[in-house]
Amino acid sequence: MTHRRAMLLMVLVTLLWSIAGVVTRHLEAARGFEVTFWRSFFTALCLLPGLLAAKGHGLWNSLRQGDRWLWMSGVCWAVMFSAFMLALTLTSVANVLVVMALGPLVTALFSRIFLGYDLPGATWVAIMLASCGVAWMFAGEAGPGFSPAGALVAGCVALAGAANWTLLQGAGQRRRVDMMPAVLIGACLSALSSLPLAWPVTASLHDVGLLALLGVVQLALPCLLVVRLSRELPAAEIALLGLLEVVFGVTWAWLWGGETPSSQVLSGGLLVLSALAANELLGFRRRQAAAA
Repeated sequence: MTHRRAMLLMVLVTLLWSIAGVVTRHLEAARGFEVTFWRSFFTALCLLPGLLAAKGHGLWNSLRQGDRWLWMSGVCWAVMFSAFMLALTLTSVANVLVVMALGPLVTALFSRIFLGYDLPGATWVAIMLASCGVAWMFAGEAGPGFSPAGALVAGCVALAGAANWTLLQGAGQRRRVDMMPAVLIGACLSALSSLPLAWPVTASLHDVGLLALLGVVQLALPCLLVVRLSRELPAAEIALLGLLEVVFGVTWAWLWGGETPSSQVLSGGLLVLSALAANELLGFRRRQAAAA
């Protein structure tokens, strides 16, 4: 797989991730941990037959004989699936997103410390600019309703994501570690841990259908794809491109949620897109120079 194709597929991943907000706007009764439970449940329900069809009995062998890389990644996926919804119950969406914008910076530090991966200076600049862009998008709304506990939980999402991208890159370098089952582990852990907090369930059939859509299209498929892309893209680049989820999410809310973005949101989104485009362009020129 070429770097260009991997980058375009990562953009597709963020596009699929970003539909969560606009879809949940149309839920009738399901809220909070019930959304987390059903979404993770349907993610696991989709992944189990899919991975069995692809791997057969090798799936059980991977789970039974999986090393710490696999299970640590599974725990990271579970935290990412669950903590985001918990953070939203404790503080505003703006506060959550501003804290999570630190993810690429943390990922770059983890890659440097644990994998010895050296990032070009331009990528560090792009990370800082893109993170500032997300912070600027929501700075006007981030103050009201601030909760230290909510910020701490949102920070756990950013840390778990950074750890997961670093683990996936490390496992990709080793090649012999199959990390696909880690997504299934994460979905099962998330569903089991959120069920007691979601009980008694109140979701209507309409809600269950929408959450099934999220479980399959918004989590299962893109998460499997990002595991594959971790073999081609550096962890910091995955996290950096992941900020597109915020930009796409605002766009979906504008087009289908009736939420018109402010000029501050638009200017912040433009800064994010400019930083990502400049980073990819400079990376393309570096690869061309190296090939020459």
